[in-house]
Amino acid sequence: MNYIIGAFKPPCDIFVTFSDERTRKQDNGKTAMVPAFQSLETIAGEMSIARVPGKRLEHTGVKIELLGQIELYFDRGNFYDFTLVRELDVPGEIYERKTFPFEFSTVEMPYESYSGTNVRLRYILKVTIGRNYVGNIVESRDFCVINYSPVPTINNSIKPYYFLLVRIKNMELEIRRRESTGSGPNTYVETETLAKFEMMDGALVRGESIPVRLFLTPYEV
Repeated sequence: MNYIIGAFKPPCDIFVTFSDERTRKQDNGKTAMVPAFQSLETIAGEMSIARVPGKRLEHTGVKIELLGQIELYFDRGNFYDFTLVRELDVPGEIYERKTFPFEFSTVEMPYESYSGTNVRLRYILKVTIGRNYVGNIVESRDFCVINYSPVPTINNSIKPYYFLLVRIKNMELEIRRRESTGSGPNTYVETETLAKFEMMDGALVRGESIPVRLFLTPYEV
C-alpha cells in the first residue's frame, strides 16, 4: 500500500524563501504568518528544487509567477489582476538539488490583502515545473500587502459626547465591518460586529460628558 501511495507523490520538493524573510515584518494571513510587503517594493528570494531519491525528474521548463488574485466565493471563480513571470530553467532533467534566485523589482501593488466573507484578495508566488506526459508540478507561497497611510498631524483620540436628552439607560459603542461586493442588483452586503464596548449603564445627568477611548489592538480591523 505504501508503495502505491508513493508512486503518485511528486518526484521533488519545492521550497520558496524570501531574501529578507528573517527580518521582514510578518502578518497574520488568517491561517499562518506570512511576510508583509508594501507597493513598489522589490520581492526577491530563492526557489529550490530537491529531487526525491529514486525518482526521475524531467521537465519542459521551470518558471515562477507573481500573482495578484481576487477570489469571489459566491461566484466560484478567480480573477487575476496581474501576472508577472520569470523563467528560471530551460527544459532538461534535474539530478540533484538546484537553487534559482528570483527578483520582481518595484512591483506596483496598490490594493491591500483582504480576506472577507464573500471575497479574498491574495498575493502569491507560484512555481510551476512543466512536464510533457504527466501533470505539472505546482507549489505556491502566499505573502500579504499592507500599504500604510501617512500619520495625521492632528489625532484627537478622545471624543467627548454631550447629551441634551437623558431618557436613556445604557449605551454601547460597536465596531462593525461592512463588506460590499459587486454592483447594482448583484451587490452582496455582509455586516459583522467585531467588538462591543459598554459606554454607560444607568441614567445620565443633563450636560454630562463621557470621554471614550477604545484601543483597537485586540481587534482584527
